[in-house]
Amino acid sequence: MPKNKKRNTPHRGGGGGSGAAAATAGGQHRNVQPFSDEDASIETMSHCSGYSDPSSFAEDGPEVLDEEGTQEDLEYKLKGLIDLTLDKSVKTRQAALEGIKNVLASKMFYEFILERRMTLTDSIERCLKKGKSDEQRAAAALASVLCIQLGPGIESEEILKTLGPVLKKIICDRTASIQARQACASCFGVCSFIATDDITELYSTLECLENIFTKSYLKEKDSNVICSTPNTVLHISSLLAWTLLLTICPINEVKKKLEMHFHKLPSLLSCDDVNMRIAAGESLALLFELARGMESDFFYEDMESLTQMLRALATDGNKHRAKVDKRKQRSVFRDVLRAVEERDFPTETVKFGPERMYIDSWVKKHTYDTFKEVLGSGMQYHLQSNEFLRNVFELGPPVLLDAATLKTMKISRFERHLYNSAAFKARTKARSKCRDKRTDVGEFF
Repeated sequence: MPKNKKRNTPHRGGGGGSGAAAATAGGQHRNVQPFSDEDASIETMSHCSGYSDPSSFAEDGPEVLDEEGTQEDLEYKLKGLIDLTLDKSVKTRQAALEGIKNVLASKMFYEFILERRMTLTDSIERCLKKGKSDEQRAAAALASVLCIQLGPGIESEEILKTLGPVLKKIICDRTASIQARQACASCFGVCSFIATDDITELYSTLECLENIFTKSYLKEKDSNVICSTPNTVLHISSLLAWTLLLTICPINEVKKKLEMHFHKLPSLLSCDDVNMRIAAGESLALLFELARGMESDFFYEDMESLTQMLRALATDGNKHRAKVDKRKQRSVFRDVLRAVEERDFPTETVKFGPERMYIDSWVKKHTYDTFKEVLGSGMQYHLQSNEFLRNVFELGPPVLLDAATLKTMKISRFERHLYNSAAFKARTKARSKCRDKRTDVGEFF
């Protein structure tokens, strides 16, 4: 995050020691030969007894971590998973990356990660450079969570300086897999949002992402509909990452970007991919919010044609589109239309522990959605405990809860199972009644 936009986050921790000390922390087995195409044998895996199947730990998810794992147990497991990022087997390395990401997404390990950030950064860089599609995706996802754990500061800046050029290279590499490029674009946006200290680097990142998603813009020779391609998912991720970074840009830069994209971005609303239409619609709503925040009497020349297009999408009944897609699209574009026409935003409430957060703007919504996509079900925990996220959403210092309060808030797995079973039975009963009514009507006619 650039200096002129950086929030007043209290600096946590020191420099974390020298690079050499950080590199040896966690007990890495440097004698393991990394990145051979050969599968690891049982003997190779035996040096980390208890981690021979890291994928099983990765699949456990935050639920198991919250209920069964103490901080010490998880740190011990993390050390083993960090060792396995150097394994010969591609599957083992990928599972280890995913396992580390799942742990860091579900709990805070600031001190632990601070000591081992150099080792983790080296492993991520190596997997991005030498790995293939799935491994690169796992490495990019871990890089995002790593920066979220550390928050803005020298440590995250060092990570971005190391990984930024690699991420940019993969994003622009047409020979790389689309899924890897998509993950790297999202990661580049998140890490730059957190760690960018140099404003020129922020502008460079914006330009890189622009060069990707603008390829989906409607060309003069094209028809009125943009046909999706395999690259569309990459363009969507680049657009969303670009929109996120625009929220921390200085006003002058925001004005330049609005002039460049305000009249071209609506062309993406005609794409035949529903996710692209939704991403473009939400980005437009956010741009209008930024523009009106700078100038209360902001005037958009093509307002009439834009509102007609938005209204059509908000009431779309095209039979050729899936019902789920239409329902999702109509819901989003009703809110977008309201934002553009009436300057209104439907406030949402997010509950986490004893606290509540009100999402009352498109900027806040887009920021929340971005971090929710990265952290998944761990978002609630991080909203409670992560100083960086609490600062972003202006929640103040973390609320300290005693053990008794935490116990009353916690639902056991058995209780959750009973609740889900009761809900399932209720839904089944309701469906049966509905079917019975339809049968009666059929017999009557």
